[in-house]
Amino acid sequence: MKSKHIDPAIPRKSNIIDSSLSFYNSIPLPAVVEINESGKCNRTCSFCPKSDPNYPDVSEFIDSALIQKLTQELGEVSYSGIFIYSGFCEPLLDKNIFELIQISKLNMPDAKIELVTNGDPLNHQRLRRLFDSGLTTLLISCYDDESQVSFFNNMAKEAGIDQSKYVIRPRWLSEKESFGITLNNRSGALVNSEFVIEPLKEPLRQNCNYPSYSFFMDYNGDVLLCSHDWEKKYIAGNVYKESFLDIWKGKRMTNARKFLLNANRSISPCNVCDANGVIMGNNQAKIWSDLSNDS
Repeated sequence: MKSKHIDPAIPRKSNIIDSSLSFYNSIPLPAVVEINESGKCNRTCSFCPKSDPNYPDVSEFIDSALIQKLTQELGEVSYSGIFIYSGFCEPLLDKNIFELIQISKLNMPDAKIELVTNGDPLNHQRLRRLFDSGLTTLLISCYDDESQVSFFNNMAKEAGIDQSKYVIRPRWLSEKESFGITLNNRSGALVNSEFVIEPLKEPLRQNCNYPSYSFFMDYNGDVLLCSHDWEKKYIAGNVYKESFLDIWKGKRMTNARKFLLNANRSISPCNVCDANGVIMGNNQAKIWSDLSNDS
C-alpha cells in the first residue's frame, strides 16, 4: 500500500525547520538533531520494524557523557534548531532522561528540546518533571484509541502544562488511513514486520533532503544517514570518535547528499527506500545543492 496520508504534525515541524536555517562558516547546520537514546521500546506496533520478532530489542541506553559531548559541540556553534529524543525507542524508559534534557538545555539554550513518547510511562509527576528539566515540546503518539486524547489533555491540565507545550498525534487510525503516520517502508526494514511493505526492487528517481537538514545519532554514538535507516546500514561517523562538525561536513555525509540531491538513490539503504524525502528541508537542500555546484 502506498501512503498518501501526511502526519498532521508535519506542518508544525516543517515550519520550525524552515525558520531554523542557520550557518557555521557558510555551512548550513542541521535543523533537526535526533537522538535514538536506547535500543528499547515497550511496544511492537504493526507498522514498525520492532514487530519483526527478529528485530533487536536491546536494554542499552545512551551515556550522559555522549550527550554532554554532542550538545556542548552544538552549543559552540549556537545551535538553535530542534534537538529531539525520539528515534527507534521509547525515550521515557530511560531513567536518566531528565538529566539528559537538563544537559541539553544547559549546553544549547537556544535549541528547541523535544521528545516523542507513546505516553505509556507518563504520569503527572514525570510530565511536570520533563518541562522542569528544560523540555520545550512533548509529542505524544496515541496508539490505542481516541479516548487517549482526553486522557493526556486532562493529565497535562492537572499537571499545569500549557496546551502549547505538547502535541497529541493520532496513531490509532486504520490501515486505510496509514495508521495516522506518513507511512513508508523504513528503508526496507518492514519486510518481516506484522504490516509488511516490501523493499523497492528499483531505486526511486526522486531527491531526498534528509541528510541536508537532519543529523541522527544512535545510542552508541553512530551517526546514521537518516531516521528511516532502521537496519543501520549507512554509518556516517561516530560522535565518540569525531566531532559533530567533522561528521556533518565529512565525506560520508557529503557523498550521500550529492547522490540524493541529484535523485540518485543507488546507495544502500536508499536503493530500497520509498520515503518521500522532499516533504521538509527544501531550503537546506537548495543551499547544499548550490554549494556542491560551486565546489
